[in-house]
Amino acid sequence: MRELYRLVWLLALGLLSTGTVAAQEKKPLDLQKGRGGALRFNIPALIQDYDKNGDGFLQKDEVPPYLRDHFKELDTNRDGKLSQEELEHGAAFLQPRRRPSDVVFVLIEMSDCDDDCHGELQRAYDILSKLDKNKDGKIDPGALKAVRQQLHEERIDNIIQELDTDKDKRISKAEARGPIRANFERLDANGDGFIDRNELLNAAPERPSTKKEK
Repeated sequence: MRELYRLVWLLALGLLSTGTVAAQEKKPLDLQKGRGGALRFNIPALIQDYDKNGDGFLQKDEVPPYLRDHFKELDTNRDGKLSQEELEHGAAFLQPRRRPSDVVFVLIEMSDCDDDCHGELQRAYDILSKLDKNKDGKIDPGALKAVRQQLHEERIDNIIQELDTDKDKRISKAEARGPIRANFERLDANGDGFIDRNELLNAAPERPSTKKEK
């Protein structure tokens, strides 16, 4: 049963992210177990299924839709076709592009496994419904910001509760663990040897740069 769930997750996150792949493909993906029982693509079967001219390669017009976005990356020798070796070396590109919101499809796909699965889908719906303040079917930016801040604060309060062994509402270096300890000096903005709630709150909104390096 666990292996079945893993297969559902792979297909739901991978195939459903394209929106229409399930309808476009006549044949299901041929998967096989790799090391440690992990599921991976059966490359020879993939070529056999889609090699229309029988030359042992996949031309761009032969590859299934979910591979076309990455054809250039897979075609390392730039000969306009994909060999078994190129597909094996480019295994990371065999997964279609995904969006974080595709997790909803996973929940729908698994909603009939038991009551808990249905409950998780209901929970996601309830959370998003609260963000629609005007009941117009759209997420309110102000509500989203408020809930985001609430989540930050709850996470920080949990960190302090876990690490603050002497209950003075701050974290000393001796109490710090994991990433808090590794980044202690940066988080301790005033340099007093302790990390308090405000210092963690100020650090929480930091995001890594999303600008692409030239």
